[in-house]
Amino acid sequence: MNIKNIRTCVACAAATLCGGALAASHIVDIAWSPDGRFAHKAQIAAGKFVEVCGKLAVGEGIRWNFAAGAPVDFNIHYHVGKEAVFPAKQAQISSGRDTLNVTVAQDYCWMWTNKGSAPVSLTVDLAR
Repeated sequence: MNIKNIRTCVACAAATLCGGALAASHIVDIAWSPDGRFAHKAQIAAGKFVEVCGKLAVGEGIRWNFAAGAPVDFNIHYHVGKEAVFPAKQAQISSGRDTLNVTVAQDYCWMWTNKGSAPVSLTVDLAR
């Protein structure tokens, strides 16, 4: 193997490893602060999504709100087998607020999808 081939292999390996890290950055684990809050800011790339996910127990009430720089598709969901259940779902909105009253212990995800052609800023706040 000559030096050019070695450099090509190293570049491909780096791109593969970095690509995996970047691909996973659109899913964020909810890390509650000691006072029961979670805040997150992100850029949603054109044609991509961002979601924040965490395990919730029956009886919890999670107050949530978000603001996006342009309309996005929004939902709150959890999975039962291969199916998704949607406690909330709205198309092409730029802000929202409500309370999720947990009736099933699950890993819940708040998800925003950017169907536009430019990145969209997103600010999310959750509170227990």
